Amino acid sequence: MTEDIQENVVHGEENVFVQKFQEYLAEFVYGGIDGSVTTFAVVAGAVGAGLDSSVIIILGFANLFADGFAMSIGAYLSSKTDVDNYEKHKAIEYWEVENIPEKEREEIREIFREKGFTGKLLEEVVATITADKDSWVDVMMKEELGLIEETKSPFKIGLITFISFLILGFIPLLVYVLDMMIDIKGDLLIWSTSLTFLSFALIGYLKGVVNSKNRFVSIATTVLMGAAAALVAYYVGDFLEGIMSK
Repeated sequence: MTEDIQENVVHGEENVFVQKFQEYLAEFVYGGIDGSVTTFAVVAGAVGAGLDSSVIIILGFANLFADGFAMSIGAYLSSKTDVDNYEKHKAIEYWEVENIPEKEREEIREIFREKGFTGKLLEEVVATITADKDSWVDVMMKEELGLIEETKSPFKIGLITFISFLILGFIPLLVYVLDMMIDIKGDLLIWSTSLTFLSFALIGYLKGVVNSKNRFVSIATTVLMGAAAALVAYYVGDFLEGIMSK
């Protein structure tokens, strides 16, 4: 009996973790996309310019932390702005409900009249909604202002974005870091490209899950996007290296 209870608790905790991960999956995906693409572009550009592996690692990590931090701050501030904007308008709606209730009641009536409610049914709907201030304000926020409350934490949005950027953005650098320790045989860019494209495929799949789109199409577009960014960076680096060496 005790073991069953413990097992249920463990499964319950796992379900909560899965639900939380799914809730912030979009932030994980888009942080990962940006991290992978920008870091791989740095690596490809540096290789195109003929830079040493140690320089590639330095540039890669500088980009990884600077861009990751900037992106996470941007995600946090964007979400925080949405939350603050919602709370500001919510406070205004509460004031109007408390101080000019007849005007607000008429606005509710007009909203549902436009939805096709008429006569006695319309008045019943208005009476039901305006009987509770919280429900009243909630309807006004959604129907009049088109605002929906953000349930996700701005801090967690920024944190997940940063973590995802670091984890997936590190993949293009992984081969170069390992080569400094164990001397990997073969072309490091090819190894880095292979691992990065696998990460692109994973991100593309998750992006398809988030957007409820065809998984194969999502994988293909994400891989192509990453490849295009890498090619541009590589040939720009190669071009500039050619100019600088003359």
